[in-house]
Amino acid sequence: MKNNPVSNYLIGAWNELKKVNWPTRAEVANHTIVVLVASIVAIAITSAIDYGLTYTIQYIVERKG
Repeated sequence: MKNNPVSNYLIGAWNELKKVNWPTRAEVANHTIVVLVASIVAIAITSAIDYGLTYTIQYIVERKG
């Protein structure tokens, strides 16, 4: 069974997973907070641009009409 390509792949994958430096719980929590804050900032910027463009287009349309 050592020459089976599937078992060779799985054994190789398992050996590579043993080498991974997994983050600690504190690192995961900190990175999660960073992602959430960055997402909120991106949402705020996108919303502000959307509101500004909507207001501008409505102003132009109402002025011509």
